[in-house]
Amino acid sequence: MMKNGATNNRWLLPQGIEEALPADAARLESLRRKLLDSYASWGYQLVMPPMIEFLESLLTGTGYDLNLQTFKLIDQLTGRSMGLRADMTPQVARIDAHQLQKDAPNRLCYMGTVLHTLSDGFGSSRSPFQAGAELYGHGGIESDVEILSLMVETVRASGVNDLYIDIGHVGIYRGLSKQAGFDEEQEATLFEMMQRKAIPEIQAFLAEQSIDKPVADMLNLLPELHGGEECLQRASDAFVNADEAVKNALTYLQQAVNKFKQRVNDIDVHFDLSELRGYHYHTGLLFAAYTPGEGQEIARGGRYDDIGKVFGRARPATGFSTDLKTLLSLSQVQNESQTAAAIFAPSDDDAALWQTIKELRAQGETVIQSLPGQLGDASDLGCDRVLKNNSGKWVIQAI
Repeated sequence: MMKNGATNNRWLLPQGIEEALPADAARLESLRRKLLDSYASWGYQLVMPPMIEFLESLLTGTGYDLNLQTFKLIDQLTGRSMGLRADMTPQVARIDAHQLQKDAPNRLCYMGTVLHTLSDGFGSSRSPFQAGAELYGHGGIESDVEILSLMVETVRASGVNDLYIDIGHVGIYRGLSKQAGFDEEQEATLFEMMQRKAIPEIQAFLAEQSIDKPVADMLNLLPELHGGEECLQRASDAFVNADEAVKNALTYLQQAVNKFKQRVNDIDVHFDLSELRGYHYHTGLLFAAYTPGEGQEIARGGRYDDIGKVFGRARPATGFSTDLKTLLSLSQVQNESQTAAAIFAPSDDDAALWQTIKELRAQGETVIQSLPGQLGDASDLGCDRVLKNNSGKWVIQAI
């Protein structure tokens, strides 16, 4: 028998799962429409992947790191494992590789709710409203810069104007690890230390390895290479003995930032050469947007070439994603008052009244018609005007 306490708590939602009430839902939908129009003006086409897919599709490519974040269940029709999407990027990669087979670049965008088993710090929600854009079929600096520029435009469109960009390139660490001759286990161990910037541990670990001192010195320096553009010069000077892959990654990073600043010259760019978010699937440039006072990034992206290989078609790819709920919670315009703009119509079967209501709605006005016996008046319904019958003609009057 259910206890009274359980009955009284039926309105509660699981921790980290929230609903949007009218005011917040209106802001979210307004931003969604604004962004979709913006993405369309850049040539990005909207796709709508399903909420649920077979697990092996969701946990490939960029989904590699999402195993613990994915809710899993069994398909009663096939007996196969399925998952509720924790990230839409793998789904969009599948669409590009399998559904939209063409050689020209594909520009795709998406928006929708994703579900996480745990909050990952990217906002406190376990049900983010993810938005993002992906560019498939081009492997150069220009497509990376286009995606980075679009990410900045997305954040600013939400009303978050105080932001800076953190940028790096996974090819630097990957190239140095290869030059050191690390096996997969050694590379993963050092990678974890790099993420914590645990310099004493890194030094001790490298001292135990049988690698050349110049290579060890370069790896020891890596977690200290962060800050302004001066860190790129320091890296260039320090990596004179690095393989060409490392030098090419540094050059690519500098050229990408130069081209980005030609487009967006009013934003600070920071470098972090040991920042390796998504290291398992990123193949080149990676970047994130931050705002002061927030420890976690508010948008992130990068290059992940050949993401579609597991779906039968390898293509270069770059993209970004963000959570619109997080952006709106940080928006500098979130407290703007909303002026009532609805018209209150009486409960009346007059054909002329109904025709007037239809015409006003067609003009973009909000008209709320009274219901017989209802509680509350026009003001309670957010109306600032009312329709009145003036000598057989329905006219709008201020309340």
